[in-house]
Amino acid sequence: MSKFQFFCKPSTNRQAFTFLNSASETFLQEKEQLLAQGFEVENEFIYADTESEAVEKFKSDYLWAIEEYTISNPASGVFYQLVQLAKYISSIFRKRK
Repeated sequence: MSKFQFFCKPSTNRQAFTFLNSASETFLQEKEQLLAQGFEVENEFIYADTESEAVEKFKSDYLWAIEEYTISNPASGVFYQLVQLAKYISSIFRKRK
């Protein structure tokens, strides 16, 4: 699993972003160049198997981490499943209208 660091341009609402794999031999030099270009470090590192998975996690704005944490506890896992069931039933009723 790789560790990715994301960088965003200020005032772009996370739309103008790029990222680096921290395992790269040139990571520190590339990071310095991005910071010099006006990018800012955005949040923590993201762990992912592929670059596309890292981008997907970044774009989800860490909702995936909240879901994983919620599911990890049995009591909250049951609650999460009930919420998902309610959403599913609600979608069925909306389709019938």
